[in-house]
Amino acid sequence: METAQVLGEKIVIKEVEDIKLDGRKGAIVKVLGCGLCGSDIVKFKHKIVKDGAVLGHEIVAIIDEIDSDTDFKVGERIVTSHHIPCFECTFCKHGNYSMCKHFKETNIFPGGFSEKVFVSEEHLKNVAYLVPENMSNEEISFYEPLGCCVRAIKRCNLQQGDKVLVVGLGSIGLLMGEGLKAFGYDVYGCDLIQERIELANKMGIKTLPEKIEADAVFMTSGADKAIDTALKYIKQGGKILVFSSTPNNWGYANNEIYYKELTVMGSYSPSPADLKESFELLTTGKVKVSNLTTVYPLEKVQEAFNDTVSNKIFKAYIKMNNFLN
Repeated sequence: METAQVLGEKIVIKEVEDIKLDGRKGAIVKVLGCGLCGSDIVKFKHKIVKDGAVLGHEIVAIIDEIDSDTDFKVGERIVTSHHIPCFECTFCKHGNYSMCKHFKETNIFPGGFSEKVFVSEEHLKNVAYLVPENMSNEEISFYEPLGCCVRAIKRCNLQQGDKVLVVGLGSIGLLMGEGLKAFGYDVYGCDLIQERIELANKMGIKTLPEKIEADAVFMTSGADKAIDTALKYIKQGGKILVFSSTPNNWGYANNEIYYKELTVMGSYSPSPADLKESFELLTTGKVKVSNLTTVYPLEKVQEAFNDTVSNKIFKAYIKMNNFLN
């Protein structure tokens, strides 16, 4: 089977031996396609993963082989996430599921940019869903990233009608805006790229006016200067939700937080409950993502990375070569 592996400064296609269940509980699935996540780009650019690593986790797949106590069957199309919490540790009991050790250790193998992956029994029981016939692979591939957005939105605990500013309107910013609208908030957005603002407007995200006091600011931009934007537009007593890393790792001004009684919080990855809500939002059409993806075949995965980094596209979806027709 073919896999896209990290090799130094490049991502190369490698032929490897097919994976089998070999007595394990779970499923071997044929990957139809996999979304390219910002975290994949960070891991590649900053060499967080070793050579030979297969990135990708936003998969849509068909079950090829299965040994499971679930109701899933061979030939069914599923979507799944890649991490599962233990539900028992102190992090889980406090609702911080993505900090759970078991959460960080679980994954699909070898990674989503591969023709086949192993999905464990835990994944099948907790974070896998049958894809409705009327959903395209590209649309349902937003299941996991939207789950991340759902997690962030729920952490802010806002009230219906609150004004919310999304700083950064790349694919995840637009997705966050869609999620915020679905939850009933008044959503504004800003970005340095006019094309993004225009698409956001078409999606019902309002352009940032000269004056606004936002009840919450969602930081989906990885630019250091975006922090200044958040502090400029947040109201007294407001909330800033950090949803991206920044190059220089700058912080928020202590005195701003103190005198304005601001709440600054981070949000990283979703729990199974957040993912369930994400699945429902997508399959009921409350969140729409049909205009966000650009499709690349597996052998052009490096091009997909490059185009995403250079802002040529909003979101890359890597389609497996076996399913190009």
